[in-house]
Amino acid sequence: MSHNIHIAGENALIIYFSKPGDGHVSANLSAKVQQAEQLIRKAMEQELAQDIIDLVPSYASLMVMFNMMTTDHHLIKNKLRTLLQQMHNSKEQVATHQANLVELPVYYSHESGPDLSVIAQRAQLTVEQVIELHQAQEYRVYAIGFAPGFAYLGEVDERIAAPRLSTPRMKVPKGAVAIADRQTAVYPSVSPGGWNIIGLCPIDMFDAKANPTMPVAVGDRVKFKAISKDEYIALGGALEVSYE
Repeated sequence: MSHNIHIAGENALIIYFSKPGDGHVSANLSAKVQQAEQLIRKAMEQELAQDIIDLVPSYASLMVMFNMMTTDHHLIKNKLRTLLQQMHNSKEQVATHQANLVELPVYYSHESGPDLSVIAQRAQLTVEQVIELHQAQEYRVYAIGFAPGFAYLGEVDERIAAPRLSTPRMKVPKGAVAIADRQTAVYPSVSPGGWNIIGLCPIDMFDAKANPTMPVAVGDRVKFKAISKDEYIALGGALEVSYE
């Protein structure tokens, strides 16, 4: 397994499993990231217990945050290389997160999805066809960020892929289901955002008091299911939202 380790800050390294910036996304790369994460987490319980603070997986990379009081870039880089080489040479597969299939309900409509018509017109499809295509796909959770609970899911059908808005909204409501390029996601909280909004999901994507705090994890699979307005409200969804 090819990989490159680079400095990502005064107390961080990033492991790339493809060339940095090539934009390549695949289930195979995601599986490699997940396997490396699990290997390092296991080492964090043993020889690296004092050295590594946290791991942040992404599409084709893994960021490693380390404790500057016990180690430095050079030492931790060598330890990571040894671990990854062991994984490369071993015939045994490291146990990875058991991928779950998570179903998320969505109220798709002009009321809840102000960009549905725009995507439909661009794709020369009906709104109903856009909704059907978004539901038909099974998505993989590739990464978590830019906010707690924001899961990057891919990939949407290329017919409904849509570029980010030229002018981001100042306020996107919690639960907004959106598309950007060939990614889709659910906004976990009210925030600025430039993705195309096609519906609303009543499920909390992040709850600091819950265990687990999120309904999905990197490596999981997600399916969206259309629900009615009444079902959305019954599940706790709010319609008094604004798109600024």
